[in-house]
Amino acid sequence: MHELDTSRIKAITIDLDDTLWPVWPTITRAEEVLAEWLKHHAPATAAAYPDSRSLRKIRERIELERPELRMDLSAMRRESIRAALAESGDDPALAEPAFELFFDERQKVVLFDDALDTLEFLASRYPVVAISNGNADVHRVGIGRFFKASLSAQNFGIAKPDVRIFHAGAKQAGHASGAVLHIGDDAKLDVVGALDAGMQTAWLNMKEKAWELDSTRPHATVTSLAELRTILS
Repeated sequence: MHELDTSRIKAITIDLDDTLWPVWPTITRAEEVLAEWLKHHAPATAAAYPDSRSLRKIRERIELERPELRMDLSAMRRESIRAALAESGDDPALAEPAFELFFDERQKVVLFDDALDTLEFLASRYPVVAISNGNADVHRVGIGRFFKASLSAQNFGIAKPDVRIFHAGAKQAGHASGAVLHIGDDAKLDVVGALDAGMQTAWLNMKEKAWELDSTRPHATVTSLAELRTILS
């Protein structure tokens, strides 16, 4: 097991969904808002897909049918709405305003209680870069001031755990990968990807799961962002 060397840390890269906020309550609420909108603007689609669960099922179906969209969650969601409209006999052009409604709601995240203090702590000491496979926008979320840059798989064209997105994050931060600490909740996407890129890693393990991968372990494991602040202080 590695031991975190805080003296080497010159920059931070950090995941967004499930690291700074819980993602699924946000997605579920956005899907519920979308379902309500469909009742008024596309009633046939609303009858076929009346709730968050049914809307998520067609999105999962489109993911299987359109694997080329897997790195672009916005396009995946837009196309799933378009498919639901078309199959129900409603106007597929409604997919654009429907997606914009969904996307706006998707940005209304509820930060973990210790996230804001942690971002303020990190940004006061290091350049911070977001690296995400999701489609949250740090500026629309309201935390853009803490970040030097933000990389998403859909804009960069490469997703975690590919080392290239981590190397790009380090470059945006202005440091070599070996001087960067990556923080994230996903053992494979965040920890293994960042380790392969030559970074130090901090695994945010709120549910205290066992480490189940055979690969090298993270340099630090924390159950909260507040605990991470203590380690870095």
